[in-house]
Amino acid sequence: MTRFLYSCLMWALAPLLWLKLQFRARREPVYGQAIAERFGYYGETAQTGALWIHAVSLGETRAIRSLVKALRLAHPDLRLLLTHGTATGRSEGVKLLRKGDVQAWLPWDTPAAVGRFLRHFQPRLGVLIDTEVWPNLSAVAQQQGIPLVLVNARLSERSWRKAHRWSALAKPAFSGLSAVWAQTEEDAKRLRSLGAPVNAVMGNLKFDAVPDPQLMATGQAWRNALTVRPVVLLAISREGEEAIFLQTLQQHPEYLQQAQWWIVPRHPQRFEEVADLLQASGLPWQRRSQGSAPPESGLVLGDSMGEMPLYYSVASVALLGGSFAPLGGQNLIEACACGCPVVMGPHTFNFEQAAQWAIDAQAGVRCTSMATAMAQALNIALDKPLQHKMAQAAQLFASSHQGAVAHSVTALAPWLD
Repeated sequence: MTRFLYSCLMWALAPLLWLKLQFRARREPVYGQAIAERFGYYGETAQTGALWIHAVSLGETRAIRSLVKALRLAHPDLRLLLTHGTATGRSEGVKLLRKGDVQAWLPWDTPAAVGRFLRHFQPRLGVLIDTEVWPNLSAVAQQQGIPLVLVNARLSERSWRKAHRWSALAKPAFSGLSAVWAQTEEDAKRLRSLGAPVNAVMGNLKFDAVPDPQLMATGQAWRNALTVRPVVLLAISREGEEAIFLQTLQQHPEYLQQAQWWIVPRHPQRFEEVADLLQASGLPWQRRSQGSAPPESGLVLGDSMGEMPLYYSVASVALLGGSFAPLGGQNLIEACACGCPVVMGPHTFNFEQAAQWAIDAQAGVRCTSMATAMAQALNIALDKPLQHKMAQAAQLFASSHQGAVAHSVTALAPWLD
């Protein structure tokens, strides 16, 4: 009965989803592509039997790059069905496709839309990444005999409490999975309490992601050219964080004399919004997109996509976006893999274990506010021996936790062989 009521609600909300996609497509045209797929309608006949991987957004799509590469090596004839939920995820996913692969939107979670999706593609196996478990998706896959597994599974304390409040929906969804491989022991415990069949703890796929060496080399060359002032980076910032960041710089003009301060917002649709904040601040600033040479201004807007290895390599230290507001923090692993120490705020529940490991490894520190974090980051950037020590610790931390890809390839082999 609970899933029936949930399905009725999802069905009733479907027109609002259509309107939302039309609105978002004005700023991000990818949202306007193939809208019919969101409701389970497809134009061309699909070749069945592909491996289906769902990577909802940009972070998950980047996380599976090494996994997809390893799976293709182990299974040369593998065909891939890749689904997403966001425009950035879909745009990044194009880079993973080969001849014979298919890309589509994951449909809205109604029984009818999910049923059409699964009947159309008939994948041999569905691989969900991180936390993307939906009640109707799990139930209809069971009905159609399509196994679903959850790889790189995580469930924060906050998400676990929410799932328990809706346990009548969450427990059947998780228990309907064929297998689950968790990131940490804490994730495994929370998932098991919801009935998930946790097979093993395998670590985080993001540790196996290899930053683009060419972008890292460019960033390092820029860093060598910026000999007067080191760069402090506000990485993958979220709404509200940039305003506090700029207020702190206005209150401490000496910071701009001692270092360059770069901002890279998480979402590209916010580049202009952040540019307006920079303009209103009265501080001198420039855009990364205005030239290929290292920017000379004390304040820089990183308004480019796919260049995080460059930004992390040019920076002496990074402030972790999403951690200064109660949003759970962004991926700190990529920064560490590039040898960039991390200063994080109090909210890192999306990467709870990785954040603590980074702190324990002296690759990162935690502060209670943006203002104290900026002071701490500046101290690290100006103290060259400390910065060098933390940079080495960051790279060692990132490399020491690799291995999830190899474990996942082995775990998926029974379905693919």
